[in-house]
Amino acid sequence: MKNAFFEVFEHPVGRPAKKAVITVAGVLLTLLGFALIILPGPAFLLIPIGLAVLAIEYPVARKWLRKFQRWMTISAAKADDYFAKRKAKS
Repeated sequence: MKNAFFEVFEHPVGRPAKKAVITVAGVLLTLLGFALIILPGPAFLLIPIGLAVLAIEYPVARKWLRKFQRWMTISAAKADDYFAKRKAKS
């Protein structure tokens, strides 16, 4: 027997509700992540989580999530190089 929660979202009337819930949650997480770039907090965690939630319904968000993942990979590699050079100097 299916859960009543999922039955609501599988119903044709519930699909727009599902999209609305995903949109609101994704936008809030992403905006909070961007706010935490300036404020102290884990922006680098909330931005990709928000984009991943939005990517469930929106292909454009999937594209931006991939870009963000590439930027984070490049940044991590640069940080690794920096700290490796710094350690080699000591």
